[in-house]
Amino acid sequence: MRWRRTAALVALLALLAGCGPDFEGLRLRVAAGSVGGVYHDLAGPLATAWAGELGIERPEVLATQGSRDNLNRVLSGGADVAFVAADLAADSAAAHPGKLATLARIHDDYLHIVVRADSPYTSVQMLRGQHIAVGSPESGVEYIAARVLQVAGLRDSVTVKELSLEDSLAALADRKIDALFWSGGLPTPLITQYTHKIGLRLLDMATLMPGMQEFSPVYGTATIPGSTYDQSGPVTTLVVPNFLVVPTSMPADVAKALTKGLYDSRPALAAVNRAALSIDVHPGIETAPLPLHPGALAYYREEKV
Repeated sequence: MRWRRTAALVALLALLAGCGPDFEGLRLRVAAGSVGGVYHDLAGPLATAWAGELGIERPEVLATQGSRDNLNRVLSGGADVAFVAADLAADSAAAHPGKLATLARIHDDYLHIVVRADSPYTSVQMLRGQHIAVGSPESGVEYIAARVLQVAGLRDSVTVKELSLEDSLAALADRKIDALFWSGGLPTPLITQYTHKIGLRLLDMATLMPGMQEFSPVYGTATIPGSTYDQSGPVTTLVVPNFLVVPTSMPADVAKALTKGLYDSRPALAAVNRAALSIDVHPGIETAPLPLHPGALAYYREEKV
């Protein structure tokens, strides 16, 4: 990792200076998901806030394929902080014990199963035999979509295309696919844009939720209000929390400062996407089954959470 100093050295410098830690020379990379998604929307202002909070060069924001790609980058040393869906984070932590920790639970992602408003499809099961975009390779949405298709009995009955959200929406507009999957915060700006451009509709998945919750206890049931995307009414869908994930090797003082910077930057994050309104210290500590990084835990204890 490119910490460029040890935690012990920083502690010594802080003691000698009689003040807080000096992060000069620290370089950070943030694995942020695909352009147009909520992860990427939030990563930019968060990087700016962290630069100010720690007095460092602005962290590099990496456009990635999504949660699985983000986790792989943290595990391989290619990223220092990652936005990750809880289901993938839990599975990866189990496969790599002692390697991953969290700074916070941030916003929740809502599964979107999107069709054109002028299409005949009114349920997931009606997509049998159709062409479906399931997200980018190594993304969290691809991971969830595979499970949904299995629960719906469609795993071998659809043609799957691995496309980014932007490419999926363009393909739906051109009628090259019949539906797309997306997991993101509310609202997802690109979906809003295409709803106004061509007319989109979300499919309800209430009947599939019992099967999905057998896969993972992190999956919850939620409602996307009709007003979110100018729909005729609400739809029931799957919700999965998101974590800010870091390697356990991150120095505690860095993790503590990043956690503080996250909460201090909430107004700037919410100005970019309303999903950030749900970022709060009280649900922020709820990152099971992943542990909080000791530095993050120190922050929460000081805040008496």
